[in-house]
Amino acid sequence: MPPTAIAFSPGHISGYFLPVIDKDPQKSGSSGAGIVIDDGVTVYASRARTPEVTIHRLGPGDQVREMIPDSPPVRSLMETLGVSASVLTRCHLPIGAGFGLSAAALLASATALDELFSLGLTPRECAAYAHREEIAHRTGLGDVAACQGGGWECRMRPGLDAGIRRRFDMPGPVATVTCSPLPSPGILGSPVMMARVREAFPGGCPDDAIDLFRRSRIFAERLGLITPDVRRILIACDAAGIPASMTMLGNGVFALGRGAAGVLAPFGEVHILGVAAEGFHLQGVIG
Repeated sequence: MPPTAIAFSPGHISGYFLPVIDKDPQKSGSSGAGIVIDDGVTVYASRARTPEVTIHRLGPGDQVREMIPDSPPVRSLMETLGVSASVLTRCHLPIGAGFGLSAAALLASATALDELFSLGLTPRECAAYAHREEIAHRTGLGDVAACQGGGWECRMRPGLDAGIRRRFDMPGPVATVTCSPLPSPGILGSPVMMARVREAFPGGCPDDAIDLFRRSRIFAERLGLITPDVRRILIACDAAGIPASMTMLGNGVFALGRGAAGVLAPFGEVHILGVAAEGFHLQGVIG
């Protein structure tokens, strides 16, 4: 059995964000606030003559419920690093639903490939490569920066070196439900939509977790992307007194507290998430 490097990165729920696109990818990104979640992407990388990437979304019992035969951002990352590997990414959360899984896949892939090929990269350098691919493919803006560590966070400036405040005092679990995927590139690649995002941005860092949900909801309402399905879920949360907003960018809802899962359950498959204790990291090498 050839050696296989295994790495993990948490995902990220973005509550609100202010985009900055610069000619220099490292200066691009977003300020804003969100939650680094304790579920994400695990990557298995082994040497191969021909680069290949496979994405598995897992269901109960880790059975494969969805398979995607390629990932252009991860394939591009291999080209940039000058390596050839077979990369398998595995996740449980819905893909393209606002959970920062593209950033998580890139961070975990960079970490696993660094170990597999003895590239000698620091975690900061792995994050820089992941961030560059995320920006180039318009799959996210602030997720890579956020997933360098755990906690619910406020990014005060764009880019990897932005001042990031991290807190771990979320008062209860976060429940999520997704109606359908809402691919990020079509939104992040649209100048019109990016102008709307800038106008909707509420500014500032949250005072506490409740304020994070309040500011996120203001952003979602101003942005005008709330679909009828998401609106029905938000109305139910409001009626139950559950803080909730729309996942950014995803056609779903994230809600706070132990009663949130019961409110969301009639609307689809509910995922109950905690705040990640740490950011992306190597899990080991087998074989």
